[in-house]
Amino acid sequence: MKISERPIRVLVADDSSLARDMICAILSSEPGISVVGTAANGLDAVAKVVTLKPDLVTMDIEMPMMGGLDAIERIMAEHPVPILVVTALGGVRTAFSAVSKGALDVIEKPDIDYQGGLELIKKVQLLSKVNISRHLDVKARTESMAGSSATVEPPRPNGRVIAIAASTGGPQALQQILSRLPVDFPAPIVISQHIAEGFAQGMADWLNASTPLAVSVVRAGEQMSPGRVYVNPSEFSMRITRQGMTILEGQEACQLYHPCCDTLLTAAANAYGEHCVGVILSGMGDDGVDGMRAIKSAGGMTLAQDAKSSVVYGMNRLAVERGYVNRVVALADIPSELVMLVGGIRA
Repeated sequence: MKISERPIRVLVADDSSLARDMICAILSSEPGISVVGTAANGLDAVAKVVTLKPDLVTMDIEMPMMGGLDAIERIMAEHPVPILVVTALGGVRTAFSAVSKGALDVIEKPDIDYQGGLELIKKVQLLSKVNISRHLDVKARTESMAGSSATVEPPRPNGRVIAIAASTGGPQALQQILSRLPVDFPAPIVISQHIAEGFAQGMADWLNASTPLAVSVVRAGEQMSPGRVYVNPSEFSMRITRQGMTILEGQEACQLYHPCCDTLLTAAANAYGEHCVGVILSGMGDDGVDGMRAIKSAGGMTLAQDAKSSVVYGMNRLAVERGYVNRVVALADIPSELVMLVGGIRA
């Protein structure tokens, strides 16, 4: 007789009884998930992590007595456990600060419908498996290097572009990469990060405040400039032209992920050819894998975040296994690799 796996034990922290009940109902509908407790504020959440020992905590941000950010900081310092921030759209700018404190991901509070519930369940199932101690160790080692930018002197703009694909675990990886690039980085950077509709601006604002480069959500018809970072909004497919112009179009009906990493990376390959550098970071699924193939086929350079530093070694793993990656690189080493590559130096 097959022994069934132990259900995922979840603690739900939210000051709204309606939100708690909704999240509990969604998670309890999945046989492999057990809601072992709820908390109405951050202090309660910190205490119940100790007594209940959950596999994962869903955490709201705005709560009385102790807010979610302080609670995350306390939990990660004292009793580390995977944390998924579940927030209303209005609090998204503050919510991304939770990633800096150790939360694994940020999603919008789900609607009471099939799709919203399914997304929450999938995130809980995925993040509950993360080795949080290893994740925090990698994060600490990477952040210890953040006081100085990459050491290679950047050249003048030379017509290159950096195209980055990311999903689950991507925001913290992006923050750690961008924070260590020099302010005069000589190439534009375009990013396709899977994110809920309306969340891209909050992530861009958070990255802009925590990195030396100027980060913004891209606008249609924008002329890209070296040293600037352009975030693909989830509502649109983003392409770039040979002249460095941005194009935003409606999402293709066949796309599973928003925004689509393959669309942006393939467009970058077509526009920049051998002058394109593709980077695929942490994330589930296979979006971005075909885009990496396109960049490598066009003569560009391709990098993948390694397994040890990835929250989810998924789409980057597939790109490596299919032979579309020139180098597999630890997160801490990606900034210096990018500085060398835009300077035309290749191993």
